[in-house]
Amino acid sequence: MNKSILIVGTGALATLFAARLSAAGVKVTMLGTWQEGLAALQKDGARLDDRGGQFVQATNDPMDCQGAQFALVMVKSWQTGRAAGQLAKCLSEGGLAVTFQNGLGNDLILSRMLGNQRVSQGVITLGATLLGPGLVHSGGDGNVTLEAHPRLDAIWDMLRVANIETHIVKDAQPMVWSKLIVNAAINPLTALLRVKNGEILTNPPARELMREIAEEVASVAKALGVGLPSLDPMQTVEEVAERTAENVSSMLQDVLRGAPTEVDAINGEVVQAGKLKGIPTPVNRVIWSLVKAIPGRGKL
Repeated sequence: MNKSILIVGTGALATLFAARLSAAGVKVTMLGTWQEGLAALQKDGARLDDRGGQFVQATNDPMDCQGAQFALVMVKSWQTGRAAGQLAKCLSEGGLAVTFQNGLGNDLILSRMLGNQRVSQGVITLGATLLGPGLVHSGGDGNVTLEAHPRLDAIWDMLRVANIETHIVKDAQPMVWSKLIVNAAINPLTALLRVKNGEILTNPPARELMREIAEEVASVAKALGVGLPSLDPMQTVEEVAERTAENVSSMLQDVLRGAPTEVDAINGEVVQAGKLKGIPTPVNRVIWSLVKAIPGRGKL
């Protein structure tokens, strides 16, 4: 097995995976643009909770990663175009990049630059919160689902030795849309209300909005022929909100630090897909616009 992997990104999930893979003996290289994150990773390694740092190579230069056989793409959706350009310079001809990003369309952006044979997609249900540059807190149990690809075996092996529960499925779209329902229904509401995930469940108007968002996304998925794992989208969302009640969603984290959000790739993509299929998505449209209208930084 080729025990080396490139992780594109230096955020919460990227750092979580880097720490766990490196601790399992995998040689990890992290490629990013966040200077404070890169400096911390170079100095102290990838740090998970109160454990010691795990050594990783961290760089902002794709030429340092030339010949990479396997890559995990873990940047924000609005950074996918940049990540694709970086991977075009460093991913080997027979290599494989797996996108673990939120929202829709990331695999298409990567495929346009790298070719379909060098791109696959997966879904992560693990949670993580970035406590500082190179330091991450695990958000609890979860797993990885990978869409079947002829070049996946080595990535599956590396995740397995890192004790990351991993499943391979023929078609990842049901899982992609299931996670999209969760992200679309929880993340923008937490960002707008400045609350943790669980607080939506105790706020009746917010809970009703969550239900309407989830049902709209499920209707679009059905129109596209996607067979969702659950017939009750609201039950799925409520279970996740309860399980992650103390989590600060990634979208709220973005808003609090004044960074761009992924609302375009989440609720925005739902609206666009609904428009193509003639499915009304008025609640997603309003939520999408409201998140985009949030000014500056805020407080939790």
